[in-house]
Amino acid sequence: MPNGIRMRDGRLLAFEEWGDPDGSPVILLHGTPGCRHGAVPAELMAERPGVRFIAYDRPGYGGSDRGPGRRVAQAARDVAALADSLGLGRFAVLGRSGGAPHALACAALLPSRVRRVAAMASLAPPVAEGLNWFDGMARSNVEEFTQALTDPLEFADRLATRAAAIRADPAQLLASIKDGLTDSDRRIVSTPAVSEMLLRNYREALRESAYGWLDDTLALLSHWGFDPARITRPVLLWHGAEDTFSPVGHFEWLAEHIPRARPVLDPKGSHFSALEALPDVLDWLCATPRTDT
Repeated sequence: MPNGIRMRDGRLLAFEEWGDPDGSPVILLHGTPGCRHGAVPAELMAERPGVRFIAYDRPGYGGSDRGPGRRVAQAARDVAALADSLGLGRFAVLGRSGGAPHALACAALLPSRVRRVAAMASLAPPVAEGLNWFDGMARSNVEEFTQALTDPLEFADRLATRAAAIRADPAQLLASIKDGLTDSDRRIVSTPAVSEMLLRNYREALRESAYGWLDDTLALLSHWGFDPARITRPVLLWHGAEDTFSPVGHFEWLAEHIPRARPVLDPKGSHFSALEALPDVLDWLCATPRTDT
C-alpha cells in the first residue's frame, strides 16, 4: 500500500519511495494515464545506489484524491508539499511523457528547491506560438485530444469505458494506441520488465476511475499556468525523433524557448525509447556540478 499525505485543500496524495533513504532525492512524475509505478522500472532503481526515488499519483489516479479543474502548474504545489512532508531541501525531478510538462512546472515554479529537471518525450504547451501542435501526431492521439476539446462530456464517457476495459485487461491500453507504436516501441514494451511495469501501472492508475486521465488530458490542453521561457533551472530535454505521441516539433519548440535547456534528440528513438535512455538521463540528473547552484 502507498503512503499518503493530506494536502491543504483536504486531498490525499499517495506516494511511495525506493532506494537509499539518505540518498540524493529524485521525484518521479508518471505518464498519462499512469501512477507511481510507471515512471522508472524497479530494476533500474535497484541499480542506482545513493539515489532516493520518490513517486506519487497525480490527483485522480491510483490512491490520490481527485482535484477537478487542475492545471499543469498544480504539480509544483503538490511536489513542494510532498518534499516538505519528507523533509527534503533541494531535489531533482524527472517526468516522462504526460509527466514531462508537470516536471517543467516544477522547474519554472520551484527554482529555489529544484536542482535539475529531466523532461522526456514532452508535449509543448497548446498555446505554443509557431507550432502546428498536431503535426506528426498519431491518429489515435489527435482524435482523443480533439474530442477532449470539442466534446469533453462525451470524452469523459469514452475514457470511463476505456478505463473499465483496462482494469479488466491492462494490455487493452497498448492495443488502443497501436497505430502510434513504432517497431522500436513494440520491441521495448514487449520486454518482460517493461511489460510488467506498464501493466501494473495502468491497472493501479485506473483502479477507481478515469478521473485522473480526464483531468490530465484537459490540463495538458489548457494553459499550463506557467511560461516555459521563465524557467531558470537546468533542464534536460530528451526526445525520440520518431515519436508520434509527442511529435518532434514539440521538442524543438521547447528546446528553443527554455533558456537553459540541454536538448538530446535520438534520431532513431520513439516514444517508449525514453525508457532505454533513462540510465544516461539519471546520470545527468543526479550529477552536482557547480553550475547548478
